[in-house]
Amino acid sequence: MAEQRTPVPGTVGEMAAEFAGTMILILFGVGVVAQVVAGGLGDHDSIAWAWGLGVTLGVYVSARVSGAHLNPAVTFTLAVFRDFPWRKVLPYTLAQTAGAFVAALIVRWNYAEVLAKVDPDHTLKTQGVFSTLPGNGTLPVHTMGALRDQIIGTAILLFLILALTDPRNSGPAANLGPVVIGLVVVAIGFAWGTDAGYAINPARDFGPRLASFLTGYQGAWRDQYGELYFWVPIVGPLVGGVLGAGLYKGLVGRFLPTGDGTPPVDVPSRSHYEAA
Repeated sequence: MAEQRTPVPGTVGEMAAEFAGTMILILFGVGVVAQVVAGGLGDHDSIAWAWGLGVTLGVYVSARVSGAHLNPAVTFTLAVFRDFPWRKVLPYTLAQTAGAFVAALIVRWNYAEVLAKVDPDHTLKTQGVFSTLPGNGTLPVHTMGALRDQIIGTAILLFLILALTDPRNSGPAANLGPVVIGLVVVAIGFAWGTDAGYAINPARDFGPRLASFLTGYQGAWRDQYGELYFWVPIVGPLVGGVLGAGLYKGLVGRFLPTGDGTPPVDVPSRSHYEAA
């Protein structure tokens, strides 16, 4: 009897998985914000929990095929510090952004009547359903404060992702990695959501921002002060991810033992969300 082998996905398969996983993430994340802001159901806690659950479910969808990055900051950081191929950074980023874009269009379509009733002119009042703003559109935070916030928040995210998925460290047992990573996002939402809405993910912000612009939100690219803002949730997470991973490697990773046959931190497992 011929040996059955598990097919190894190519770049197209990995892109499909990243698209699907990110789409699931945004369906829950942007969906819950629409429900709270436009529907008046729920509060900040429900937003934080739904985003975290969206991450967990998106990772379970795509981890086996693509490693479940779901975030260009994760992809870029793994290319810098691990052996993730640079040639896949752009395809992954495009797939993640496309997944976020399509999911946001679905949310926009489903909540069209409610959004129109609450905000018929599609202004900053409901723009935050789809993309982030400094100080969440109401508090006295400007561009540089929001950029600082995005760098710090994403540094925390990548520091903890590497800590939890390093096969030499004490990571989550069995296949609970996605659950714990989701809880990290919940915690960031609870602690770091004030200054810039904790995008911590360029695809999560740019895809829905583009979707909102194409469906009536003409001010989508600017903040409440009239300044171009869309670049902040892109640049901040890319910088913060590298800083967070670098801190993990310098403070923890380089001190972990390597004599037991486990791969070093620079060599990830098939899915970086699976425990050793």
